[in-house]
Amino acid sequence: MSLRKKSGRFAAGVALAGAIALTATACAGSGGPAEVTSSGLGDIPKDTSGTVRILMENVPDTDIVKDLVSEFNTVYPDITVDIESLTFDQMRDKLVSSFQSPDPAYDLIVADNPWMVDFAQAGFLEPLDERIDSTTDYDADDFFTPLTDITTVDDVRYGVPFYNYALGYLYNTADYEAAGLQVPTTLDELVSDVTTLKTADRAGIAMQPQRGYKIFEEWANWLFAAGGSIYDDEGNITLDTPEAKAALEAYIDAYQNAAPANSLNWAFDEAFRSVSSGEAASMISYNWNLPALNDPAGASGDLAGQFKLAPMPGGKQVLGAWSWAIPSNSGAPDAAWAFASWITSKAVDVERVSAGGAAIRESTLEDPAVLDDGFGADYYEAVKQILSDAAPLSQGAGGEEMIQAVGTELNEAVAGTKSVDDALRDAQSAAEKTQG
Repeated sequence: MSLRKKSGRFAAGVALAGAIALTATACAGSGGPAEVTSSGLGDIPKDTSGTVRILMENVPDTDIVKDLVSEFNTVYPDITVDIESLTFDQMRDKLVSSFQSPDPAYDLIVADNPWMVDFAQAGFLEPLDERIDSTTDYDADDFFTPLTDITTVDDVRYGVPFYNYALGYLYNTADYEAAGLQVPTTLDELVSDVTTLKTADRAGIAMQPQRGYKIFEEWANWLFAAGGSIYDDEGNITLDTPEAKAALEAYIDAYQNAAPANSLNWAFDEAFRSVSSGEAASMISYNWNLPALNDPAGASGDLAGQFKLAPMPGGKQVLGAWSWAIPSNSGAPDAAWAFASWITSKAVDVERVSAGGAAIRESTLEDPAVLDDGFGADYYEAVKQILSDAAPLSQGAGGEEMIQAVGTELNEAVAGTKSVDDALRDAQSAAEKTQG
């Protein structure tokens, strides 16, 4: 799974976008250009026809969605769903190019957390309030609030949740029991635990200090655990604080004394392999990695079943999220909403999560069909706690650039090429320059 290996700055085209009307000239998937008008309806007639071209990230949840398309077609037989999946690095430029084209390539997209404000304010996305509020039995209030907050820009909803990237603490229960430890509830306990768990042939924690996105995503959990925040209540950047200093010092302590040697450039893939192979006892990563770690047919082999998930020490964690959104120049906006609202409906969400998909609805995590499956009720309870108190990586415009800039400074501190104080000062300055 290639997750969030970000590169490059946001295409300048975003800033150039003007208001794009909901009426667009586009290929409607019917074989040629046609003028397509968004009805704004919530309940899409079952005889609606068209092709919905979707760009998605190449992750397990996308495969689950693909498997559900045939079921969608039992409800909407005349709508063709054509899904293209790419690695993360390839997605944003292709989306922006499609947004600006009179002959767009995509009718429905999934938008990452840091992109949402940029896309919405550029006029690239259709407002969805009318559709959401008028869709029968949709129950949008059932989505976890931190997820819907990400889809709301200037009090308008531009998306509905697809899946979450909330992080938690994943640990090997056998290693913990052998060491006589309890799951950490404070930042000090976390550092102490992972240091104790380190042995001659096993790291205490597999970390992801790779420059840019990865270290920022991981370290922000430590920041929350230290009582800090990325933004204050007014949306101001708060990275040069005593709490941030304590968090970065603790992070460096753990890296130097409990992480695998020479792992300064590690990201998700390396950390996952280290934990699943038993070479590390824990990691901070996406909540939905637990089923993969405990899969008897997966990478963990005989270790499958030994892993558990817990909220981060302190109870607050970083939230990443992907959301379904309809481009303003979609050639099939009504068909796109038919699919987006169907795949995120309560009944279908139960199927998706039961198949291993990431949670978006509170009711899904209380549904017997989900609780009784192989992933375990305690897992879903941990996910519920995590999603109930999570904060996004970025707020406002320019989130992608802010994350990259701050992550570069954090990596410098872990590498020892810059002091903690200097790194946080420069991170604060870079973030203010990007988002101020």
